[in-house]
Amino acid sequence: MIEQLSVFLENKPGHLARLTRTLADAQINLRALMVADTSEFGVTRIICDHPIAAKNVLEEAGFAASITRVIAVEIPDHPGGLADVLDALSAAGVNLEYAYAFVEPGAQAAVHIFKVDDPGAVDALSAAGIAVIGPEKLYSLDT
Repeated sequence: MIEQLSVFLENKPGHLARLTRTLADAQINLRALMVADTSEFGVTRIICDHPIAAKNVLEEAGFAASITRVIAVEIPDHPGGLADVLDALSAAGVNLEYAYAFVEPGAQAAVHIFKVDDPGAVDALSAAGIAVIGPEKLYSLDT
């Protein structure tokens, strides 16, 4: 499992820019970013190269940030790639809370991030022959 940074952010002009500038000024490289919003607030989910340092920097700047454990899975770029992963999770009785993806530069695969409700999900995916990515590889991807 990897660590994802979650930041509670008011839905107003400039707030996301301030968040990303704060991380950039601290030399933290973003791998993926996803915003789930409502009319007033949103949760920004971030995969970055130094999640603990990012959390600390953001909290010092006044942001409400937390770390969430998620699964990163490398999915080949072909029809049914995502379906195979979701079938394995479903067969193991694992509920998927949310997901998002990004593409590795020059790769023939996408990295999907999954938040699940079952710590056995990694074992279920590995047993199905699905490549689960660890933090060492994910945090050091050349983006």
